[in-house]
Amino acid sequence: MFKYQCRKFIGAYAAAMGGVDALVFTAGIAENTADIRLGACEGLGYMGIQIDPYKNVAIRAREAVVSTDDSPVKVLVVPTNEELAIAQETARICGARF
Repeated sequence: MFKYQCRKFIGAYAAAMGGVDALVFTAGIAENTADIRLGACEGLGYMGIQIDPYKNVAIRAREAVVSTDDSPVKVLVVPTNEELAIAQETARICGARF
């Protein structure tokens, strides 16, 4: 169900934007789960989204392109560090007030 919902959102946003140049998976489950990425891209080849199953499972905790070399739409995995971003923003806000 989750992968199906992801596909629906990808399709809806692609339609709203008139297409996409890249699809980026980031944070938590999308960043760390190859099966979620593969399932979210399943059936989206008509949009130019072609995920390479070997590249997709070979990455962990680093930036990577997981689409096929000839995919019109690049599929990327970009790790996030939400805790660092929150700490930096908090320091910026607090520093501005003192």
